[in-house]
Amino acid sequence: MELFWYIVLMTMLAVYVILDGYDFGAGIIHLFFAKNEKDKKAITNAIGPFWDANEVWLIASGGVLFFAFPTLYASAFSGFYLPLMMILWLLIFRAIGLELRGQIHNKMWEAIWDKAFGIASLLLALFFGIALGNVVRGVNLGGVVDGVSAHEAHYFFLPLWNPTFSPHSEQLGVIDWFTLLLGIIGVVALAIHGANWIIFKTNSDLNKKLKQVVFRLNFVLLGLVILSLFIWHIIEPNPLHNFIQEPWFLIFPLVMFIGLLGLFKVRAFQKDGKGFLFSSLFLFGGLTSTVASIFPKVLPSTNAVNPSLTLYNVAADEYGLSVGVYWFVIAALLVGVYMFVNYKVFKGKMDDIGYGEH
Repeated sequence: MELFWYIVLMTMLAVYVILDGYDFGAGIIHLFFAKNEKDKKAITNAIGPFWDANEVWLIASGGVLFFAFPTLYASAFSGFYLPLMMILWLLIFRAIGLELRGQIHNKMWEAIWDKAFGIASLLLALFFGIALGNVVRGVNLGGVVDGVSAHEAHYFFLPLWNPTFSPHSEQLGVIDWFTLLLGIIGVVALAIHGANWIIFKTNSDLNKKLKQVVFRLNFVLLGLVILSLFIWHIIEPNPLHNFIQEPWFLIFPLVMFIGLLGLFKVRAFQKDGKGFLFSSLFLFGGLTSTVASIFPKVLPSTNAVNPSLTLYNVAADEYGLSVGVYWFVIAALLVGVYMFVNYKVFKGKMDDIGYGEH
């Protein structure tokens, strides 16, 4: 049952990254490329009916984590307390940036909330990338100092950074040069993803320019991905061991590179949705490749005193996991119907919905 709930949790997180990821990306595009009111309206129209529904996947993922893997929930939410609080405030500012902008038609008022929406979206993409970097790198479980564990084996707490800014320090920080690299990859990848969604859902004059942006950013993304693969060997001496032991895991990086290479043809696509499909493949493949590389670990330990957290030593009781399946099926059906209706009602281009106008 542990494996079943692990797959459920990872699937829900992948869906969240793809769906809310285009919202973050649209915010980044809004911050840097929307120069006039018409472009800004096109971007907010593209995500208007979807963004709050997409965020439900994050809440649902947290619920599954709490139910199925309570030890991991307790460990991660205490250890990553500071960045999680920052993410919460960024989600709030991003939401009110969208909702409050249209309350008063004043240039200064609108400019403030435009910046709140754009900067919050950018920082959320950065922090979620950094979070993935922390999972790959691992944490100092138990707070080991000089070979002695200061806390329980699953407990840790990270400051935002340490004085050395190094991922090899005994006292790690949330942000170091390795996790920051993955954060930058997250920003670039989601900017591409958001641009593809805007192209897909609008007929904006901005679309032609965005195809050029996607094409150029894809070179940056390719370079960053290759760099991260080389640097990964510095963090993990044998990073490909899971792919060697389980060759079918290679399907995940294959999906990632199909998505990445497909984006180089974005300027030639006749159907606007193709770019979004390829960026979705990249995000799905990148996330699942990362998960597969550390499986069955869910939070590696950087010390030799306390063992890593795995899906087997952090899971809830077998009986509870079994009973939860029935409720999960009901919830999954309700969410499936809701998402189908939402995307069915707002299918096609979104130029004329007038989101945020009061």
